[in-house]
Amino acid sequence: MAEENSNNSEKKEIPVGYSTKDYYYDLPKELIAQDPLEDRASSRLMCIDRKTGELEHRVFRDIIDYLEPGETLVLNNTKVIPARLLGTKADTGANVEILLLKRRSGDEWETLVRPGKKLRPGAKVTFGDGSLTAEIMDVIDDGNRIVKFHYDGIFEEVLDRLGEMPLPPYITHKLENPEMYNTVYAKFDGSAAAPTAGLHFTKELLDEISAKGVNLAYVTLHVGLGTFRPVKVDDVREHHMHTEWYQVTPQTADLINETHRNGKRVICVGTTSCRTVESASTNDGIIHAGSDNTSIFIYPGYKFKVMDALITNFHLPESTLIMLVSAFASRDIILNAYKEAVKDKYRFFSFGDACYIH
Repeated sequence: MAEENSNNSEKKEIPVGYSTKDYYYDLPKELIAQDPLEDRASSRLMCIDRKTGELEHRVFRDIIDYLEPGETLVLNNTKVIPARLLGTKADTGANVEILLLKRRSGDEWETLVRPGKKLRPGAKVTFGDGSLTAEIMDVIDDGNRIVKFHYDGIFEEVLDRLGEMPLPPYITHKLENPEMYNTVYAKFDGSAAAPTAGLHFTKELLDEISAKGVNLAYVTLHVGLGTFRPVKVDDVREHHMHTEWYQVTPQTADLINETHRNGKRVICVGTTSCRTVESASTNDGIIHAGSDNTSIFIYPGYKFKVMDALITNFHLPESTLIMLVSAFASRDIILNAYKEAVKDKYRFFSFGDACYIH
């Protein structure tokens, strides 16, 4: 009997750093930013030395002071589409929400639907004045639906007219200006969520950074909801990320590789840029141009091949993103910095303040 109990306790024991609970911190709700700042670069910036844990408190536009000529800033130029569609079920008139996650082909999309139970294959949904309809084609992993859309004209124009920006559930305020949920350099449509670290940059600040001799390199990763899905397993090593599509151009790959050859740093703007360059590189740290799908999950123990510093926001407790930043610094340093940020009333999450981890 004693041996059986011993086996049970062994099963439950998860090494420190691999338990989801190891990434919990207490966050008062009032610190979750509900609205973007009018002046993007005026948010606060916490600078975290990942070797010593030393903290500095600055304003975001001061980021230029930490960047040197010859270094490369990597930015994700994906664009959030108005992916949230509110409609009615054709046969019953029941309210339905469809969130576009990823284009499969042509007019077929992978989507998240609510309420799921009412939307089985064959169900039809009507939006707005009826100029857009959707048919549920299939139910796939995690209950996501493959949906085929029917419309006249150009899909993107119909979406602009009928869709809403898909803000995260913790933002309850209505977004007055939808463009505030896109970066100033957003270029390629396809994301269901913003690469939020980039929201702090203004065109003027990017021009100043470029004028200082810092390279600006752009990658594209279309952000899905996998990044924000809660980790439902006790052991983080058992969590599976959803795939996201990315692209690295030959120009960007050459620039990043040359930066490292010259002994200079590569600084990623956001966890999506980080995940892109780490996915597109070989073990020797060389980046290769091309496009692919990635489901890379970065948590403590991961050896970074490309990224030398990271600009990012403050992330949700027990999320894959706080695990990523804990892999880059350390769990203790990150949790201590977050504790300090709570004490100092920093603004958290998508519209919140920023960190510079170096």
